[in-house]
Amino acid sequence: MATFLYRMGRFSFVRRRWIVLLWVVLLGLAGAGAATNSEPGSTEFTIPGTEAQQAFDLLNERYPGSGADGATARVVIRAPEGELITDPTHRSAVQDLVADLRSGSDLVANVADPYESQAISEDGTTAYAQVSYLVKGLELEDADRDALEGAAEAGRAGGLTVEIGGDALLQIPATGITEVIGVAVAAVVLVITLGSLISAGLPLLTALIGVGVAVATITALTGPLGLDGTTPILAMMLGLAVGIDYALFIVSRYRAELAEGHSHPEATGRALGTAGSAVVFAGLTVIIALAGLAVVNIPILTKMGLAAAGSVLIAVLIAITMIPALLGFAGDRILPRRTRNRPAAPDTTGTGTTGDTGATDPGPAATRPNMGTRWARFVLRRPLAVLLVAVVGLGTLALPATRMELGLPDDGTQPTDTTQRRAYDLLAESFGAGFNGPLMVAVDGQDADGDVSAAAERARATIEGLDDVALVTEPVLSEDGSTAILTVIPSSKPLSTETEDLVTAIRDGAGQLRADTGATLLVTGQTAMGIDVSDKLNDALLPYLALVVGLAFLLLILVFRSLLVPLKAALGFLLSVLAALGAVVAVFQWGWLGGLFGVEETGPVMSLMPIFLVGVVFGLAMDYEVFLVTRMREAYVHGQSPGEAVVTGFRHGARVVTAAAIIMISVFAGFVGSTEPMVKMIGLGLAIAVFFDAFVVRMTLVPAVLGLLGRSAWWLPSWLERALPDVDVEGEKLQQRLGAPRDGTKTHEAAVP
Repeated sequence: MATFLYRMGRFSFVRRRWIVLLWVVLLGLAGAGAATNSEPGSTEFTIPGTEAQQAFDLLNERYPGSGADGATARVVIRAPEGELITDPTHRSAVQDLVADLRSGSDLVANVADPYESQAISEDGTTAYAQVSYLVKGLELEDADRDALEGAAEAGRAGGLTVEIGGDALLQIPATGITEVIGVAVAAVVLVITLGSLISAGLPLLTALIGVGVAVATITALTGPLGLDGTTPILAMMLGLAVGIDYALFIVSRYRAELAEGHSHPEATGRALGTAGSAVVFAGLTVIIALAGLAVVNIPILTKMGLAAAGSVLIAVLIAITMIPALLGFAGDRILPRRTRNRPAAPDTTGTGTTGDTGATDPGPAATRPNMGTRWARFVLRRPLAVLLVAVVGLGTLALPATRMELGLPDDGTQPTDTTQRRAYDLLAESFGAGFNGPLMVAVDGQDADGDVSAAAERARATIEGLDDVALVTEPVLSEDGSTAILTVIPSSKPLSTETEDLVTAIRDGAGQLRADTGATLLVTGQTAMGIDVSDKLNDALLPYLALVVGLAFLLLILVFRSLLVPLKAALGFLLSVLAALGAVVAVFQWGWLGGLFGVEETGPVMSLMPIFLVGVVFGLAMDYEVFLVTRMREAYVHGQSPGEAVVTGFRHGARVVTAAAIIMISVFAGFVGSTEPMVKMIGLGLAIAVFFDAFVVRMTLVPAVLGLLGRSAWWLPSWLERALPDVDVEGEKLQQRLGAPRDGTKTHEAAVP
């Protein structure tokens, strides 16, 4: 691997104009494809193999043209204080509103008149009209939404309070100015770390090009592949973070090679052969973790994972091709100005290589221990105490995760100043909390012994006798008479254990109904969907962890040629991700520091969050493990003691890993300003997880554990040693073939065949 990347680095350096041109052309082609894409992101949320999805598909089949799979809007109307919505004047205004809703768009499938459907509150002050559309929310045009909001405005002009809920107002989420701030913080960190605008600009430029190619490609494929509207945002989030980090590690290693006296092409090849190997393997762990989300068999999660994995793959390819090419254009400007202006060190080797690099003898300052060295030595002096403090601290932070509640976001999680949230609150206040999460019960009578109406009435009577039921509507038969729909209104709010128990109780009675009548009873609706998603994710979590952690564990054994180092890496990851989940619960579910992060309403954690966080954080956690420990392994195989190798790894890598972590945290935190709760939650969760993993696990637990293990950390059974291919990530074979001595001085630059 190291030799191959060495050749690639030198090739890209020499052929830099062609490499840069290739990426510019790819960016242009992807941009053109995105510009010609006119299809919106998909809002389809399917969970194959669940009862809720089966019922939903059945209703679409048996009730064609009803808009069962289309967008909905629930228009809530309240009379002025002290008046009734049934007053003749207000009744006329409401019927005018209903007429406006029906005529506002050709995509309206049906509008339920509240007086005909008896959608009037018991106190007579509030009513609601249900609007069904033929297409999904993101497929509605601005004119359709304007007509919906225009009808509401006309109702308000008549003195009524009118608010709109439902997914008809759903739009592609925005991220806000904080995303730009995150990139700006990353730029500042790069300038401070590298001390040169050119050095700082290189990672930013390549990361933006990589993200541009990835996001434009995803946008172009949004329609054909039915991608979700948040998928490009998540791909951008990960692509920016890893793209900057990967470039930073290669540029830093390149500058170190220049400082040792190598020529620019040779330094490029060596940097890519060492740091580039770490980038490739770190990127592979991220890609494995993201692509592994497909095992959950939830299409939206699979597509998000594969798209994000594609973005990471492009970041890796950019790092190992375009970075070497741009280093060729940068020349000595990649170094800080003060270094370039120093007199060159005398050539003591007789090779003539020192003078042409622009790098000079760093002088006595280089012999002083830097902060990374001092920290590593501190940890190695008291490894057990440091280990205990870190583990207990992360364990304490993880405690809220034991109280985590999962659910799908609804209008109740929207900011309080939105019409969706106001409509949600009006319904809960006037009709009861359960009206915001009605259950749809389908009675399939194709195989029934008698009339499906009788089976539906029997199901209705049974459901009415259950706890936590506020209302069960009359059955609505399909045109062919084979199916009936019942709407069940729970007494409790949608995201509650009482409603979950009700869904379970209804489903438990389906067996008896089938035994007595031959009819099949199925429960669906947003609440039932949320329950099924949570169950499916819980069932998939262990197989997913086994697959992803297992594959990455094997990959890390290949990289580090050790059993205990990969095991330590996996256990450290579990600590950091549990602590991050605890923080997410504390902020989004309990409301701690909610105002600081723009969380106006607490509620359950999004069902997809835990497994998505596990997948992404595992891949990113292995990034820092590979970057930091590879340098330790490199020092160890070159003859240093285990303790000295740890210190060497920190001396060369701690500053860059710290900068990379701050950059990644800044990029993720920039997405906390998103208007989409899912993106906000993922951005904050990833930022916190990277903080814990980089600074507590990799920078603290890793040296403590390696200090305790000593040489046994690098132990590998001899039979496994013989069986594993030697990928030479640390570049030992490359160093031998190039003829470089272990003391780091340069004797000659042998060509690698």
